Amino acid sequence: MLCEKFVQQTLFTAFCSTPSSSKQNPSPEFAVLLEVDGVLIDAYRLGNRQAFNVAFQKLGLDCANWTQPIYQDLVRKSDGDEERMLVLFFNRIGWPTSLPTSEKGAFVKSLLREKKNAFDEFLASKSSLLRPGVEDFIDDATTKGIPVVILTAYGKSVEKIARSIIDKLGHERISKLKIVGNEEVEKSLYGQLANHKGILSGTNEELAKEAMKAASAQKQKIAEEVASMLKLSVSLDSSSSESLQKTVAALRAGAEYAGVPVNDCVLIAGSQSGVAGAVQIGMPCVVLRSSSTSRTQFPSAKATLDGFGGPDLTISKLLQKLWC
Repeated sequence: MLCEKFVQQTLFTAFCSTPSSSKQNPSPEFAVLLEVDGVLIDAYRLGNRQAFNVAFQKLGLDCANWTQPIYQDLVRKSDGDEERMLVLFFNRIGWPTSLPTSEKGAFVKSLLREKKNAFDEFLASKSSLLRPGVEDFIDDATTKGIPVVILTAYGKSVEKIARSIIDKLGHERISKLKIVGNEEVEKSLYGQLANHKGILSGTNEELAKEAMKAASAQKQKIAEEVASMLKLSVSLDSSSSESLQKTVAALRAGAEYAGVPVNDCVLIAGSQSGVAGAVQIGMPCVVLRSSSTSRTQFPSAKATLDGFGGPDLTISKLLQKLWC
């Protein structure tokens, strides 16, 4: 009885929260979901090296200053592992004379903390720039009536920093987008279901049937999606990492806010976590390479491209389903 009441209440909330305009206008058949890191901004190309130099200055390491050739050499030799980059560098020029050997690890970690703080400040500043072509890509999508969702609920940047990056798109453009962060995920139908794991555990099939009974004939499609979500949430509990669960929840919520089925959305990803989440739920995914992923392989993505526009990623190519 408790399960049935929960499903009915959740469905009722979802139906009531649907904008009235959606009853008059046909639902979109396609939506684009965008990550922030590596997609809206290639921050590592612009600010990562400078953030290291700021960290060196704050810790009084006047002898340490990474030029572009030094930085690129360290990235290549360490395969992008920032801790290894620092170890290689100080092994080369010498560690601070007052630093005991036993404290080298703590010293490196303190440098990385300072570097992260400097990097976050850079991302939030006016100095950081959006990737070339991303604004035209978004404008083209919204002009064609294609929902665009920006995901801030997962990624390397904390949500506050991610939203400050989105602000660079401008108020008018942002007003045409949907931004899905942690709060939006929690309020989504999938988020509400996922937060009741204790109730759902072990009663998956029964709940799916109750969801079907709870919906009226015209809401049958929603009920089926609820049943599908219930199955997915149980699967995630037993076999997936917390990080993957968070990514999946954000992607599910993104599709929900766009008003488009998951398999009719396309995720534009800049990370392996996004690709893994998309594969988990059957969402097509296209990867945009950035300076931090230039050598990374993404075998599960439909395509791996270098940027927006021209021979790379355009709305027209997505509509032609060249990759999806």
